Amino acid sequence: MTAEKSAGAPSHENIDWHAIDWQAVNENVKRLQARIVQATKAGKWGKVKALQWLLAHSFSAKALAVRRVTENRGRRTAGVDGQTWNTPKQKTEAVHNLGRRRDYQPSPLRRVYIPKKNGKTRPLGIPTMTDRAEQALHLLTLDPVAETISDPTARSGRTTAMALDGNEIQLMH
Repeated sequence: MTAEKSAGAPSHENIDWHAIDWQAVNENVKRLQARIVQATKAGKWGKVKALQWLLAHSFSAKALAVRRVTENRGRRTAGVDGQTWNTPKQKTEAVHNLGRRRDYQPSPLRRVYIPKKNGKTRPLGIPTMTDRAEQALHLLTLDPVAETISDPTARSGRTTAMALDGNEIQLMH
């Protein structure tokens, strides 16, 4: 008797980037983030850490991190390594390699100088695609905790004007 599906976690090395079910990926990430929020509210910090590890090592979170990096405005801007992830094969490989190394060290930033209106320039640091994806992956794990323990009047989805507006603060309480 042969089994059509193997036991354990599926291998995502040969996944077609265009065949990924993004709705399921988003649901998986949201579900794990909701569990992190519940554990944070309950003060179960060991559980929070375990859930964050689970989220950071999940295929869904890695795929979502790579997708966010490759579909934003800076997707064609390379870091010091000169690489961009334009093809589905490169994106799939990036998902597979993301978060694999314990000794990960970010690469230096590529420095670009942007002209200002007064004639001077300001420096801009551009990270590599790998560094951006690692940051996006870790943001997925840290955001639920930050949103839960932060001041409710300082939520990330609000502008400065909204935060300073006294009427909205009264509506929230």
